[in-house]
Order: sequence, then C-alpha cells, then structure tokens
Amino acid sequence: MKTAMRPSFGKTPLLAAALGLLAVLGLAVQPASAEERAKDLFGAKKLPAATAAQSIGFYSKGCFAGGVAIPLDGPTWQVMRPSRNRRWGHPAMIAVVEKLSRDAAADGWPGLLIGDISQPRGGPMLTGHASHQIGLDADIWLTPMPNRPLSMAQRESMSATLMVDEKTHLVKDALWTPAHTKLLKRAASYSQVERILVNPGIKKKLCDTVKGDRFWLRKVRPFWGHDYHFHMRIGCQPGSPGCKAQEATPDDDGCGKPLAWWFTQEPWRPNKNPDAPKARDLMTMANLPSECRAVLDAPGPSSAEAATYHGGGVPVAAAAPEPEAPSLPATPAAAGLPSTMNAFTATPEIGVPLPRPRPPGN
Repeated sequence: MKTAMRPSFGKTPLLAAALGLLAVLGLAVQPASAEERAKDLFGAKKLPAATAAQSIGFYSKGCFAGGVAIPLDGPTWQVMRPSRNRRWGHPAMIAVVEKLSRDAAADGWPGLLIGDISQPRGGPMLTGHASHQIGLDADIWLTPMPNRPLSMAQRESMSATLMVDEKTHLVKDALWTPAHTKLLKRAASYSQVERILVNPGIKKKLCDTVKGDRFWLRKVRPFWGHDYHFHMRIGCQPGSPGCKAQEATPDDDGCGKPLAWWFTQEPWRPNKNPDAPKARDLMTMANLPSECRAVLDAPGPSSAEAATYHGGGVPVAAAAPEPEAPSLPATPAAAGLPSTMNAFTATPEIGVPLPRPRPPGN
C-alpha cells in the first residue's frame, strides 16, 4: 500500500528564497551552540573597564570592573609571564600583593615573583585557571626573587621551582626552608585573605613542622597542583553587591582526616574522562552574570599606565576618558551560583575544572 504524499504548496521554493535573501544580506544561519565563547571575548580585552571597582559573580564564574595593574617591577617584586597580561586585579587585591611583598622582604624573603592575577576585566581565561575571574585571586611563586632584574625574555622562560615530589606527594626537604613557612604565615595573617591554596604535600609539611600558633593554618588549604606556587584569595570587597562569597574555612588547623585523604590513592587515580572539555571552553556570556556584558562594553582607560597601581592606597587613574563611563548596575549575587560553592566542592555541570585534577593513566 502506498502512502499518500501531501502537496508542499510551495514551501520549498519559499524556504530557498528566504535563505537566498539571507545570503545576499551577508547573514549566516548559525546554531545557538556557535555563540562566541566568553573566554575569547574577555581574553581579547587589553585594558580594564574604567568604572568603579566591582567584582561580579563567583571566583570561577564572573568578571570585574575598575581593575588596576601591578607594575611589572617594584622594589620587592617582579611580574612573571608578562605576555599573558594577567597582572590585573581589584585594587584591594593588588594592594594586598604589594603589602605582602614589602612585609615578606622585612621578614627576610628576597622578593616576590608574581604569577597570574587576572585578565584586565576578569572572566574565563584563554588557558589555565578555572578561577581568577573576579580580580580577587593571585598566584605567588615559591621561588625567591633573584637579586637582579630579570629581562622580559627571562620572565617568559624561567621555570619555577617544583617543591613537591610527584611520586610521593611530599615536599622535597632539600628545597623547603623556614622562610617558605614564614612567607605563607605572613600571607595568612592578613584579614582580607580568606584562603591560600597549596599542594597537599606543602600543607603536610606545615602541619608537621609549625609549632606554637597554628590557627593560621586553617586558611592554608590543600588542592591539586600548586606545587611551585601558592594561590592567595581575598574575600568580596565593599562596593561589590554582586560578588558571591565562598564558604568560610573551618576553625581547626586542617591537619586531621581531610588532609590524610590526600595521601590515599583516591585523589590521584586517573581522571575517568580526561578528554572532557573545561568549563572555560564551554562558557558563553549566557553562563556569566548579566552585568558582565556591561563590563565588556565599558570604555577603558587611556593606557595601561593610567590604570597602574603605585601604592599609597589609590591607583594612578582608573577613571574613564570623556565621556565618563556609566556605572555598572548593582544586583544581588549572580544567579545559578549556590551559596555552598567553594574551591573544594564537586564540579558542577558547567563546572569548576580542577587544576591538574588527576594524573593521566600510565
């Protein structure tokens, strides 16, 4: 039995005509999945949004405005990997980094080698981190600063010192010094600093060797990677109502059962899905707080120098050129970010990918 065919009444010619018109107008028919990735949009911005300083969203899903840069060189620091253009942060973050460099130098540390802070307007990075998106994270190398200025080529190529044995997950005792412990304690002493992420081996070394006051150890949290640098994170700042806070750290020193877990086989088993895309490779603007569109569209300062922080509490100029940039709308915390989210929760669907989460299979 043959199935009767209904006439199309000219739909095919009409569709062809419509597509032809789109072609003439230079418009392409693209699926929703072709929406431009947020990391490409934010990674293309060379200067910050010249508005009042404001962090928007969560550390791993957001952006920030009013960013300032730490100078490439200071009396007690040097910026590494300058070609990445990741020396930007909320003014409070940059102030903490500069203060740490001065205080650490007074403690006997030769000076800070500063790694990634944030892109000029934050957002997902082209490569690397899941966090560092709202201007409140900074990486500090555990390699002391040399007693000479490094050339730009040296800053791009010089390797940091790997402090942990990748097989035993323990600190290399020949490399660890009391000065390393003092540097981390100094960073943890600041009220603005809420978390310091280190390799589990470094946390264990601190747990095994720190005497006397150990309360500061609660801020030092073990995490994958972080074996050649430590990650310093400050809390949401005044003037940022859309900034999503992280969970508070426990009141104990963190040297008990949670640390012991890191020295079982479980954390180091190969990733069951190593080829899964990272969150930064999936995020579009629709995944970020809506205010991040205004951050992208805001005018920037006249130059990087005009938005460079030189200490003393105020950046040189984080003001917009004429006409003055409109202020960003202040909203409650970004939608879709659970109140319990922090750097140590399970990876959600769109995810907070773990830095070097698990070793590859042998």
